[in-house]
Amino acid sequence: MRRMMMIMALVLAPAAVRAAIEPIPFLLKPAGVFDGIDGKVHPGWEVLVTGDRILAVGPGLPVPANAKTIDLPGATLMPGMIEGHGHLFLHPYDEASWDDQVLHEPLAMRTARAVANAKATLLAGFTSERDLGTEGAGFADVGLKAAIDRGIVPGPRLSVSTRAIVALGAYGPKGFEPGVAIPQGAEEVSGTDQIVNAVRRQIGGGADWIKLYADYRWRAGEDSRPTLSLDEMKAAVSAAHDAGRPVAVHAATAEGMRRAVAAGVDTIEHGYGGTPEIFAAMAAKRIALCSTLAASDATSRYRGWNGSEPAPQAVQLNRKSFQMAMKAGVPICMGGDVGVFSHGQNAREIELMAAAGMSPATVLIAATSGNARWLHLSDRLGSVKPGLLADLIAVEGDPTADIRAVRFVRMVMKGGVVVSASN
Repeated sequence: MRRMMMIMALVLAPAAVRAAIEPIPFLLKPAGVFDGIDGKVHPGWEVLVTGDRILAVGPGLPVPANAKTIDLPGATLMPGMIEGHGHLFLHPYDEASWDDQVLHEPLAMRTARAVANAKATLLAGFTSERDLGTEGAGFADVGLKAAIDRGIVPGPRLSVSTRAIVALGAYGPKGFEPGVAIPQGAEEVSGTDQIVNAVRRQIGGGADWIKLYADYRWRAGEDSRPTLSLDEMKAAVSAAHDAGRPVAVHAATAEGMRRAVAAGVDTIEHGYGGTPEIFAAMAAKRIALCSTLAASDATSRYRGWNGSEPAPQAVQLNRKSFQMAMKAGVPICMGGDVGVFSHGQNAREIELMAAAGMSPATVLIAATSGNARWLHLSDRLGSVKPGLLADLIAVEGDPTADIRAVRFVRMVMKGGVVVSASN
């Protein structure tokens, strides 16, 4: 009898194990699919998901007998959006100034906020995010990324840059007794040896990206000026690229941008001071621009602007540089500098890009397959295509006809798991 039971166990175990580990397929049936590739909504298309991957896309798909159908009438299914420039460890500056957040908010509270911010981002349809600096919270983004990856807390897939790197004396907080060591919002360096050390230290600590500041304000009230030298930036880029890490550069001045382009960086953030010549050079080298239109919009509103035209100079300058970059053929990254404004309101940047002259379909490509390409994720994310991860969202209506549809998210799926759904 014992021998018979052992034989039966051996015979039956594989089927039982298969039943336990084989995932139930999902058939998603929206009104149409925006695949992130050709800029069109394809009516009648369906998407079949098995496990964490997209198995098939198109009309009239053959459906496995055990598939679970999710009907999404009136909705457009599209890739999960990718936030290209965020700071999960910051919250809006009208709630607390940047200085107060860096100096006075305990790390535990900032981390708790970041967990809440990550959840809000995911539920808003942004299933991935490049976080460009913890602003005084050290390497806490590495821990947050690990917690999300392990399913401890909900949030987008993160690419993190830890502390960011600035020229000695050129960042903040400031305004204290000279010579007194004040905790800074980034890692300070001076010279090529120090910047290479910082790059390697941050990569060793878990950085997926290296973030540099090509320019900044030396004192409050001053205009931004170049800070890192070309040699320093070249050394940092070389060290990062040797380690397989791309480089993002904060650059608001023409000279800071020129040095960043010459150093061979991967993306430039803000780019307010760009010229036709600089944008032409960026286009030639395929260096993407994250214009962060929403950041200048938000900070201007905090200062009392009500949204009427003519807009404040900062907003106009940001729009003009964005339009100049588009005209030059610069790859455009969708990134709003969220954290300056509320997490979960990431679509604010998408709407402003459309208002500044980019077609809704092109904005949506920038927020999906475009960001996946510039952030080196296109082998896994950014398109509704067989073989890619099933990071998918459904929005009410057609976002190529009305970009505001991205605000109305009916379903969020990450890695084949529905994390949010509404009727």
